[in-house]
Amino acid sequence: MRVLGVDPGLTRCGVGVVEGVPGRPLTMIDVGVVRTHADAELGLRLVAIEQGIEQWLDEHRPEFVAVERVFSQHNVRTVMGTAQASAVAMLCAARRGIPVALHTPSEVKAAVTGSGRADKAQVGAMVTRLLRLAAPPKPADAADALALAICHIWRAPAQSRLQQAVAQNRLQQAVALHAARTAAPVSTAAPASTTAPAPKGRPA
Repeated sequence: MRVLGVDPGLTRCGVGVVEGVPGRPLTMIDVGVVRTHADAELGLRLVAIEQGIEQWLDEHRPEFVAVERVFSQHNVRTVMGTAQASAVAMLCAARRGIPVALHTPSEVKAAVTGSGRADKAQVGAMVTRLLRLAAPPKPADAADALALAICHIWRAPAQSRLQQAVAQNRLQQAVALHAARTAAPVSTAAPASTTAPAPKGRPA
């Protein structure tokens, strides 16, 4: 399984490609950052991010794209920029028919370090260890992108089984409901007469 992890951001959008399967050593294929100038027009920055991600998709041809799920922060401006970059990454993948998965920061931290409250230094250290790198990727956005890819590789099989189980359960419920409706008894009794009985004759 080859996964492109995307840590969205307007100024620095981390990207990293990891290949492997659960239970076996993973391999880093490439890692980097798509950068834009903070003083550039927003539309041009989004175009630059799109072009950068498209280049990564062209070069590495991942089977999945894992993007960090945007969560609420006190800095609304930062959240908006992250959400816009995230949407660009999802658009690029969807346009090519590549499945997209969203993972929250706590999910990624828990998958990589075992703690959903790990800091960036801990995440970087574990990414370095898991991928057998000489040093933690810099900047932290790049390490986070690799962590996203690792998280998806490890979580995807479980998520797939869960989705299949949910789909199977829904199918069974639909079949049972259809069978119940089909087997419902239909009344065949003749309708009650509404004609009043004829009056009896008077006695002689």
